[in-house]
Amino acid sequence: MIVTLTRIIKYGIQAFIRNGWLSVSTIGIMILAAIVFEGLVLFNVMGKATIASLQEKIDISVYFKSNAAEDYILSMKKSLENLDEVRSVEYISSEQALADFKKRHESDSALSQAVEELDKNPLLASLNIKAKDPSQYKAIASYLESQTLKDQIEKVTYAQNQIVIDRLIGLIDTLRKGGITLTLFLSFLAIIVTFNTIRLAIFSASEQINIMRLVGASNAFIRGPFVVEGIIYGIIASLVSYLVMIPLINFLSPSINSFVGEVDIAGYFSGNFLSLFAYQLLFCVGMGVASSYFAVRRYLHV
Repeated sequence: MIVTLTRIIKYGIQAFIRNGWLSVSTIGIMILAAIVFEGLVLFNVMGKATIASLQEKIDISVYFKSNAAEDYILSMKKSLENLDEVRSVEYISSEQALADFKKRHESDSALSQAVEELDKNPLLASLNIKAKDPSQYKAIASYLESQTLKDQIEKVTYAQNQIVIDRLIGLIDTLRKGGITLTLFLSFLAIIVTFNTIRLAIFSASEQINIMRLVGASNAFIRGPFVVEGIIYGIIASLVSYLVMIPLINFLSPSINSFVGEVDIAGYFSGNFLSLFAYQLLFCVGMGVASSYFAVRRYLHV
């Protein structure tokens, strides 16, 4: 078995060297496929960051009447946090709301002076609510509209924000579906192109395969060198494509960062280089082995 395996590896390396430019062209196609694959991984990371960023911009606020007790508001906060739809609830007292307002408008001297002259704080205490999913805000708003809560609540901002929330929900849904569709399409395209390129390389050795069959070589022995060749294609393609991606990511990162400030593609790439390279290696080697295996299958009449 060891002798047979050694011969298979030896013949695979010899076939790779002997094919010359055909091997180079096959590796070139696999490099493009690997870059597309790595781009899809980073696209999904950026897409998730964009969706998370949009979700962070969505919330609804509940403003309580000026005579509402703080204990009641905190009790309401706790009951909201127990809802399955709610991710987080932030309590903002009327004093904190006023301090935040002053800070936001500290450059406006006229407005700041007008606020200082007020005898009473005009701002109300509130709860800012974030849902686990944007589609759940309607259910939270329905809960807040119950008759038992209306006596203490001044207003709920869901009705004012509903159009924006619905549009963001639609945008998030489109990004999710679009990302999945693009990933599946480009992955399928990369695999098909690579498979056909390797099949052309093996077609040039079809006569050699027929001779080996005539002299009684087993299917595993005939297929083995081509599988080894596919592994070599995959290893070289993954290494080269990864080296190509490093300067490409560094060049594109500032533009991407200005578009989606919440994600640093260059930082993500360098921080996860081992796992990203492992995925790329697995993708390329798997593609090379699978393509070689099934391309040879035709000539073995299995």
